[in-house]
Formats: sequence, structure tokens, C-alpha cells
Amino acid sequence: MPGATYFISDLHLSAERPEITTAFGQFLDRHRDAEALYILGDLFEFWIGDDDDSAIVHDVARLLQQFRQAGPHIYLMHGNRDFLLGERYAARLGATILPDPSVLEIDGHRLLLMHGDSLCTRDLEYQQFRTMVRSPEWQQGALSHSLEERRALAAKLRAESKHAGSRKAEDIMDVTGNEVARAMTEAQCRTLIHGHTHRPARHEIASGVRWVLGDWEQKGWYLKLEKGEINLIDFDIIQ
Repeated sequence: MPGATYFISDLHLSAERPEITTAFGQFLDRHRDAEALYILGDLFEFWIGDDDDSAIVHDVARLLQQFRQAGPHIYLMHGNRDFLLGERYAARLGATILPDPSVLEIDGHRLLLMHGDSLCTRDLEYQQFRTMVRSPEWQQGALSHSLEERRALAAKLRAESKHAGSRKAEDIMDVTGNEVARAMTEAQCRTLIHGHTHRPARHEIASGVRWVLGDWEQKGWYLKLEKGEINLIDFDIIQ
């Protein structure tokens, strides 16, 4: 019988938070009998290119390589922090990169999978930024710089994002109901799974059910799909 399917997002792994990487490794160890793991964006706090030689990049690669070798499939979706993650690193993990959005049929469910940032249409400033950094021209330009220059750019973008977020109303940075309904209707899906907003919950809406994954900080969050049932589960992360 196939194992369960798991969905996670927004781990924001970085050298500054080693406890989250440790918790991620423990999560992978506990679920080596899984059918598949879907990582729906922002696995890393930032990504400066597949040639990054940082220790955290190697450590996470090792954890996911071991997990993949145990049998489960791994699928990666870009988030708003790690949108430069490419095929080279995915191949290193034995993972498949999924487009955002993706529609999948799993265990009797037709699922719409997204990172979630494209649903926050009231945040016009962010949507303009998203369009810019997702363009091939911008990405090619960014990747043409040295690793040190890219690290400085990532630090600058993170600082600007934090400052911009502090000035915005909370509802501006949440998803827009009309955009959720449009995306689900267009995809012909009654179940949407996304992250990004850091507001884990199950929402019953006219379009169906919207599951929101949580970010990993004091707690880790994941969705488990097994025998047709979906459950949102959290666990404590030891600081």
C-alpha cells in the first residue's frame, strides 16, 4: 500500500536558525515511508544560486538525498525567497521542480498547489516586485554576479522586504478571496494547498477547501494526505 503524501512550506532554512534544520532532518527521518514530499516554496530563507557553497546548502542537500534514497519522491516549488533555485540543485537532491501553480490528482483528490504569494493581489507593491524578479532577464542578471555580490543583494532584499512588511496592514499581505476563487475555478479544483502567509488553517469557502501551511518557527507544520483524508499537523520545535 502506498505511503502518505506530505506537504510543507516556509521553513526559511538558514545558518542563523540551526534548530529549524535539525527539526527538518528529524521530520524527514520520521517519514521515510512516505509516498512523496511536496515542498511548496521558501525551503530556504534566501537562495543566491545553485553554485552557492554555503554549509547550509550542503547540509540540506545531504538530508534530502538520504530521504530520496529511502524511497519517497520529492517535489519543489519556488517561493518568494528561493525563486532562483534551479534544476542543478534539484537534480542534486533527486527532486522535481513544480511550476506554480500545479494541479495534481492524488489519492482521490484533485489538488491545486501554490506557494501563495500570487494570491495576495492587494499588495500591489509586492506583485510588481514579484513580476520583476521572476523575469528571466532579471534572474540572468542577478546570477551573473559573484557569490559575494549575490549574498549582499539577498541581504538587501530581505531588509527591504522586512521594512515594507512593517508598513503594511495585515490584511493587505493575506490572500484575496476573489483571486482564490478565480484560481480554484480556473484549475477546476475544490482543494487548494498553499503557504506564504504564515497563517496555518483550514478554510471552508464557496470554491471548496483552502488549506494554509504554517511557517516553521516555534512549531513545524505539515499537511498529511493518507487514505483520502487530509490533516493539518503541527509539532514543537526545540529551541
